[in-house]
Amino acid sequence: MGGSAPRRDHRLPVETTSFVDRRGELAAGRELLARTRLVTLTGPGGVGKTRLAARIAAAVRRTFPDGVRFVHLSGLDDPALVPLAAADALDLHDHSARPPLHALVERLRDRRLLLLIDNCEHLLPACAELAAALLHGTTGVRILATSRHRLGLTEEHLLDVTPLPVPDPDGDLTSPEGYPALALFADRAAAVVPGFRLTAANRGAVARLCRRLDGLPLAIELAAVRMRVLDVEQLLDRLDDRYRLLTGGSPAALPRHQTLRAAVDWSHELCTEREQLVWARLSVLAGSFDLETAEAVCAGEASSGGAAALTGDDVLDAVTGLVDKSVLSRESGPDGIRYRLLDTLRHYGLDRLRRLPDEEPAARRRQRDRMLSRATACERAWFGPGQREIVARLRADQDNLRAALDFSLTAPDERLEGLRLAGTLWFYWHACGAPREGRHWLDRALAANPDPTRERARGLWIAGLLAAATKDLTAGLALARDAHALALDLGDEAEAAHAQYVIGVITLFMDDLPTALKHFETSVARGPVPGQHLSLYGLDQVELACALGFLGEADRAVEVCERARRMCERHGEEWVHSYVLRMLALAHTVQRDWQQAEHHARHALRLKLAVHDVTGIALTLDLLARVATETGAHERAAVLLGAADHIWTGIDRDRWGSATLKSARSDSETRSRAALGAPDFRRAHERGRVLGTDLADTVDYAVHDTVTRDANATRPRSPHATTGVHLTRRETEVAELVAQGLANQQIADRLIIARRTAEGHVERILGKLGFSSRSQIAAWVTAQR
Repeated sequence: MGGSAPRRDHRLPVETTSFVDRRGELAAGRELLARTRLVTLTGPGGVGKTRLAARIAAAVRRTFPDGVRFVHLSGLDDPALVPLAAADALDLHDHSARPPLHALVERLRDRRLLLLIDNCEHLLPACAELAAALLHGTTGVRILATSRHRLGLTEEHLLDVTPLPVPDPDGDLTSPEGYPALALFADRAAAVVPGFRLTAANRGAVARLCRRLDGLPLAIELAAVRMRVLDVEQLLDRLDDRYRLLTGGSPAALPRHQTLRAAVDWSHELCTEREQLVWARLSVLAGSFDLETAEAVCAGEASSGGAAALTGDDVLDAVTGLVDKSVLSRESGPDGIRYRLLDTLRHYGLDRLRRLPDEEPAARRRQRDRMLSRATACERAWFGPGQREIVARLRADQDNLRAALDFSLTAPDERLEGLRLAGTLWFYWHACGAPREGRHWLDRALAANPDPTRERARGLWIAGLLAAATKDLTAGLALARDAHALALDLGDEAEAAHAQYVIGVITLFMDDLPTALKHFETSVARGPVPGQHLSLYGLDQVELACALGFLGEADRAVEVCERARRMCERHGEEWVHSYVLRMLALAHTVQRDWQQAEHHARHALRLKLAVHDVTGIALTLDLLARVATETGAHERAAVLLGAADHIWTGIDRDRWGSATLKSARSDSETRSRAALGAPDFRRAHERGRVLGTDLADTVDYAVHDTVTRDANATRPRSPHATTGVHLTRRETEVAELVAQGLANQQIADRLIIARRTAEGHVERILGKLGFSSRSQIAAWVTAQR
């Protein structure tokens, strides 16, 4: 059980400022990707590798039917997490027992996609291993990487990203638009001085300024912010003074890395002391963060090393100043505004922090405490109405959670807090489709904390649950039993009950239904013990209903589910509720009450989509396919099987090896194939497979499609029999474009989707409406207006 999480946006980053022309590099990047499978953009920090890579990826995205995905590595320090970060970006929820990298390659074997891996330089061996595995194990995956250093693979082609060209300040400047460095400065300066533009009077000074900055985009942007208080000539004079100090008065140019350092140094010196201190302390935050986290990490009393005391208001003022100076970037998040330090500026701040005695460990400890406090609050609120918001918030904080765990498990005297944080996040690892990463942290935390504590008891049963989620049932059962024994020794009823749930669910996974039934009958009859999480007590009831249903005791299963449903509804809970509804649907299939089974399964799907429970969606689609088969809606069954099969490829093609799940799916396929004939079944299954690439469209079809509701569903319908047909939002858009006379490729271009996806939409529209030609779709659209 598990697998829900609103995913972080792993599409291409949204541009918040204009992109300066790099037509040559864009063309070169596109050409390289057309003929090779690994292209690495190399260059110094601040040169614009990430922006250029995103532009190249956007330019070629239509050639990749399975899309473009962006892998963020700047906030990651543990090389073992690199393949998990890639799987996360690809929205893969692997639950197999294979090593993460092997599982990733298997999942991508038949995909045609572009993977953009950003900021590889601090994780070069792991990134090289990932790239090599994908190049050798797949045929349709291409990789676009950014790094200050090459990956070192023989298949790698390099694209050197150089600074922006700058004209001779004393030459002909009548056409400055041909020089992107000048255009960049003018654009950023206009953001702080409305109305600023390049003129005959200032072009020479701007050109000299950009030349002194070596055409480095980040250095130019930081300098342009100073236009709020200085004009171009003053800016140039100040910069020249600084460079003379750095070169000892020599006219020799600075090395390029020192040019950027000088520009950042200058920005730092123009900050107030409070802003400098906040900049340094914020550098321990990986990824984005909200204001409350900034205050928790930065505020505090004066330190023994001489750092000033800061209040929450001081931090707010400093954050405002750093945003104004372009040191911090501002972005929207799931719960409001968030902030981010560019990687170059974060490392600069960290270097400054390390110069202050005892400041770094203190800041990291405050960051860890903030993450632990947030995780604890989220766990307490988990069985309630705010689950979607909780998961979105934790997803946004993922890099900071990792940083907090890594600090705790490597710093002296912090290891127990690391185990406590990893254990508090049990619902995140389990319910949000991250069992592999959860087990990674729990294995480390348990190894670092051998003493018999409540935290260890909790860590053991969670590790057992996550082991079971990745098909390591034997290890999972041993861990859960160790947890149960330790909890009993400690007299901790709650952790003992939690461990008992894991023992029972693994017994169920092992298909020992009678033993699982007795186990969960005892747990449910006992009721929740003090301190037991209601989610796990709710799951006790779900698993009891599951065992009853599989053993044919459908009436009792329905009773159990109805009690559990009332408990979920009282608390406004959705995740456990969606599993209760699925079990209710399963019980009604045992009773052969197909109408009630479908009703509850559709309701379950809506909730599962709301919490992005990918595993639950796949399980429920399998169940709906069986209902469709039993009611003679064989085309619908084939479509649902196709969608389910596609989703299962990202989880476990083998459906966890469950004999029950596999036999039910096999029976649906056999009967639908026989009823439709192999060619029609294959076409319907392929429609479903394409549909399965979009979870929202998949659920929309499964919940609303009613064109194949009875035994006559496989017969051709009259083109006029379209009353009550429901097209999804995307299908409605496609139908409108068909009515405008657009071909499939034109539709794909207009909607920025793959041609194959457009073809699948058109085919589903034809099937729903009972039509055989595009002209019939056009006539129908016209009639609806």
